[in-house]
Amino acid sequence: MKSRVFIYISLGVDLLIASSKFVAAGFTGSPAMVSEGVHSVIDAVSQLMLLWGIKVSKKQPDTERPFGYGKELYFWSFNVSLAIFIVGGCISFYEGVTSFNHASFEGSAAWNYAVLAFAFIFNMVSMFAALKAFNQQRGRKHFWTAVVNTKDPSTIIVLLGDVGDLLGLTVAFIGVFLGRLTHHPYYDAIASMIIGIILIGISGFLIRESKSLLMGETTSRRTFRRIMRIAEADPAILKIKKQSSMYMGPEEILLQLNAVFKDDLNTKQITDAIDRVSKGIQAELPLIKYIFIEPVVK
Repeated sequence: MKSRVFIYISLGVDLLIASSKFVAAGFTGSPAMVSEGVHSVIDAVSQLMLLWGIKVSKKQPDTERPFGYGKELYFWSFNVSLAIFIVGGCISFYEGVTSFNHASFEGSAAWNYAVLAFAFIFNMVSMFAALKAFNQQRGRKHFWTAVVNTKDPSTIIVLLGDVGDLLGLTVAFIGVFLGRLTHHPYYDAIASMIIGIILIGISGFLIRESKSLLMGETTSRRTFRRIMRIAEADPAILKIKKQSSMYMGPEEILLQLNAVFKDDLNTKQITDAIDRVSKGIQAELPLIKYIFIEPVVK
């Protein structure tokens, strides 16, 4: 499993920032700052859930889970996405709506500006740590293509969460600034609603991606072609009639092949060929942990 240092960095940043936002909200009564504080708390809880999912997914296969626990990460990633939607997005939007009709200014806006600047700087640190890890994973793939096709949801959850943080901080700053400039606190409440919409949008995308991984995604066509080339290069196999695969985790793939063998082979020769092809596939594609090759008729 790849390094998860970026998750610990994000966790520390979120806990630190959440505390400062709630302090600022207490002194100023800003609904946008309350929404941002809730946002940071949800982010911190999300990191803990991801870390738990990663830990459980490393458990070795046993009699109850013969294919391992890799999908635990997908399960917890899906829960994180739901938490961002329900607790982060919906509560932030609700906070803005309820504050709109009785919004007021309290204390000095300097508290808000100082905390927002502090949060922005530290969120940038967290985002760059997540972006560095993501860039190592995606290689030469286009950024958005890699986001959509990734099999490791923990990285994009942290990365897009940090992007959402930065957008939310920007919106919160604009809301506080316009409210103080025009002496209309409604801008602050509107900012809270916009932050909620941002979170709902990001979580909607993450829910879709996490659900797809949890249901089971196949390998790329390029990988399929490599598998076909390796299998059909064996002298005992005439052709591969069908193949299917599924990611059991970010680094675990289950593969099933229907192979047509030569007619004059006995059972031992077929068994040896299956073993030979399986080792050849795993040597070139080590992420394929489980291989099942079934002999079929032409």
